Amino acid sequence: MSSGGLELPPGDSGHEGGPADAPGGAPGGAPGGVSGGVSGGVPTGVPAGAVSLAPAAAGSARAGAELDWGADAWSEVRTRAQRAGRAYIWLNLIEQRLRAVVGAVLRPIYEPVHGGDDWVVAAAGPAGQEWVQRAVAVREVSRRKGYLLDPADDNVLSFLTLPQLRELMVQHWPCFEPYFDDRREIELALDELEVTRNVVSRNRALSRAVLEQAERASARLLEVLGGGAGSPAADRLPIDAVEDLVGDRYADVISVHPDRVRLQRQLPAEDLFGGARRLDAIGIGLNLLVQNFSGRRLVRLTEAGCRVRLLFLNPASSAVKRRERELGLRKGELSRSVEMNILHVRRVRAGLRDPSRFEIHVFDETPRFTAYLVEGESSGIAVVQSYLRRARGMEAPVLVLRGGGARGSSRDAEHGLFPTYREEFESIWQDSRPVS
Repeated sequence: MSSGGLELPPGDSGHEGGPADAPGGAPGGAPGGVSGGVSGGVPTGVPAGAVSLAPAAAGSARAGAELDWGADAWSEVRTRAQRAGRAYIWLNLIEQRLRAVVGAVLRPIYEPVHGGDDWVVAAAGPAGQEWVQRAVAVREVSRRKGYLLDPADDNVLSFLTLPQLRELMVQHWPCFEPYFDDRREIELALDELEVTRNVVSRNRALSRAVLEQAERASARLLEVLGGGAGSPAADRLPIDAVEDLVGDRYADVISVHPDRVRLQRQLPAEDLFGGARRLDAIGIGLNLLVQNFSGRRLVRLTEAGCRVRLLFLNPASSAVKRRERELGLRKGELSRSVEMNILHVRRVRAGLRDPSRFEIHVFDETPRFTAYLVEGESSGIAVVQSYLRRARGMEAPVLVLRGGGARGSSRDAEHGLFPTYREEFESIWQDSRPVS
């Protein structure tokens, strides 16, 4: 190869791509032993017997491997990276939590006798001699090479992997038993995570099914180990690890759906409204609530202590007529639909022991959005849609917002959308009229 790196020595004339019986005995049949010296009457600048490594001219066949990634390849690697990233966050949380639990339980037992980091070696015992010594060696290498960026990680326990932490827990289960009820549940969850850990550590493809299984197992394990913020089952759409880490990027928006059909696949009406302690809704006809949550269920919800305020567009207002024209509906079609929904919720209210907890109002302003503001004991959630000129509510994009409860309400008040829609609801409610 020349100093410019553009030439290779002439190949054997019998090699593939240069038939030996070509005129002149040169590859490709170039006379006088010159290969590719002239292309279409234009000198190529490559001496005889050399192979150019420059990109081929447009329209000509390119030799060698194809190094470019197409749109499909980029889409595939992005999907892989997103799934691996989510899985890594869960695995990181589990490993940190398990490390803290193991240290809290075993350190007081072994450290007074063995001292320093030797307590980990003693706890591993003869069965774990090999892997604990490997962890000690890795720590020493990390010390020498400056890989220990945080002094808190300068201990053997920080260099144990998830399977090794599990082994310590299993070996000393009588020490952990007073704190955890079911050893089998912990081991099953860790078994489910092992496949994901193996795939992520080797940067291989992670399927959606395996990722979802790992997320469920991680959430369950964190709850068992006491690392969660309450029971995930108690809240609608519990905060997951990824949202907790990157949620500030999107204010309190936790999901976006292209239409209401896709929203209801991920968040059925029962999950949205069930267990609510406060429900405020504003819109034209409130179909998401009225048509997807039964009257009996609304009665039970209210009798259980939920306060309900429903704000419909006045079916007799000029705004309804304008909306009918926008959607191309027959005259009176939308107003009758709204009237039917109002009659339905009036019947619900009539069946309550305390009707004052179920308020129904109408407003006459131009409808700008529909919103369902649902608050539970410790968390809140809102489903918000803007009214598009030519799209029905079922077809409009949907935002799902996190709000209320104990999760950093000050941050939500400053940066979130939930308080904005709450304020707008209260403003319109003040100017609305009650339905008798």
